[in-house]
Amino acid sequence: MVCNTYKRTVGLMQSVTLYHWEPNANSGKPMLALMEKGVAFNSHYLDLLKFDQHQPDYLAINPQGTIPAMLHGKRVLTESTAIMEYVDEEFPGPRLMPEDPRDRWRVRWWMKFMDQWLGPSFSMIGWKVFVGPAVSSRDPGELRAAIERIPLPERRIAWRKAIYGQFGEQELKESQRRVALGIGMLEQELAKRPWLASNQYSLADINGFNLAYALPLAQPALSNDDLTPNILRWLRAIYARSTTKACWALGRTNLVKRVTILEQPHIGGGR
Repeated sequence: MVCNTYKRTVGLMQSVTLYHWEPNANSGKPMLALMEKGVAFNSHYLDLLKFDQHQPDYLAINPQGTIPAMLHGKRVLTESTAIMEYVDEEFPGPRLMPEDPRDRWRVRWWMKFMDQWLGPSFSMIGWKVFVGPAVSSRDPGELRAAIERIPLPERRIAWRKAIYGQFGEQELKESQRRVALGIGMLEQELAKRPWLASNQYSLADINGFNLAYALPLAQPALSNDDLTPNILRWLRAIYARSTTKACWALGRTNLVKRVTILEQPHIGGGR
């Protein structure tokens, strides 16, 4: 595992190390939050496709073997959304939570919706399409051993399903149903204001972008400039931020190329 340092502004504070995979989904959320706050951090890349997150040196930091995890001095923080809120409250820099209580409620509502309802459906589809095929060609014995090292039984089940193509037809249909419904909800909400939860850029936008950035690529018939202009406007606005570009520059797999679809001035329906 190689450790690099992202440098922007440095205050007199304890060192920060973020253990992460690609700059999307759960890993991308605290990565982008740190960059938006201007916090210098040690970027410690864990190759999820090589099961780095289940090796003893990382399990000594996070025994559950999930990523991301953040060290702030002697503090160990896990769970990506909780880390984002910690980063916003602990460090100086632009506030990523609005002052208005109703807006703050809306930020938390959308983050919970993404994390617990829509995100798992995105994840199931992504694991079937990308993660499973990416590791399934490895030596069968190595794969079995790697799966057995996973600490959490529910994660072992998810990895088996992804690697061996065991997601059920009904599971995938339900994920597709949720994605379609979620796209409609996002489009409706983003018609009300420039950002997802308030009139200012917030943690809800960071959370949502890291899950939804590839919608026009992965779901072209459901999300495009003709059907969902507000989602595309929102995704492009976040992608255009210098912090987002810096965050995605830390990626190492083909996933980082998926976000570049947002550079296209017009994205059609794909049918």
